[in-house]
Amino acid sequence: MAESLTIARPYAEAAFKLARDLNDLTGWSDALERLTAVAQASAPLDLIGNPNLSIDQVAGVVADAAGQLTPQQANFVKVLAQNERLSVLPEIAQMYRQLRHQHEQVLDAEVTSAYPVSEQQAADIRGVLEAKYGKKVEITTRVDPELIGGVSIRIGDEVIDASVRGKLAQLATALTAH
Repeated sequence: MAESLTIARPYAEAAFKLARDLNDLTGWSDALERLTAVAQASAPLDLIGNPNLSIDQVAGVVADAAGQLTPQQANFVKVLAQNERLSVLPEIAQMYRQLRHQHEQVLDAEVTSAYPVSEQQAADIRGVLEAKYGKKVEITTRVDPELIGGVSIRIGDEVIDASVRGKLAQLATALTAH
C-alpha cells in the first residue's frame, strides 16, 4: 500500500494542479471516481499485458468504460496506461480527494459505529463537527460491531471515542490503576 501511494502521489498532484488550473475540481473528482471503478474491475487490468492491444487501445477501453471524459482526462488515462499505472487509480483518486479537501479546507471524518448510521444521524454528526472545527466536514461511515454501541470518529490524527468499547477500556484502565 505504501508503495502504491508513493507511485500515485505525482499523478494525483499533477491531476489536481491541472484540475485547479482548469477550474474543474469537481469534474476531475467525478472522473477519477469513475476511472477507479473501472480500474478495480479485473478486465482492464487483464488488457494491459495483452500483446494484441496497443497502449492507446487499452487507454481507450478504460476511458470509454469510465464514461464522458474531457480531452485532458482521457490524456491522463493514456499517460497512466503508458506508464503501467492504471492499477493505482484508486490511490490516485484518494490522494486527489485529500488535495482537493485541503485546498477547499474540508475535513474528512471517518465515523465508525456498531450499527449503520442513518442519513439524519450522519447530518447531526456533521453539524456538530462543523461547529466544533469551524470548517466543512465530509463524513464516511463504516460499521464495526465490536464497538458494541456508540461511535468512534477519526479526523486526521484525532480520534473521538464515544463507543461502549472505548468507555469499557477506560473503566478497566481506571480500575487497574488503583
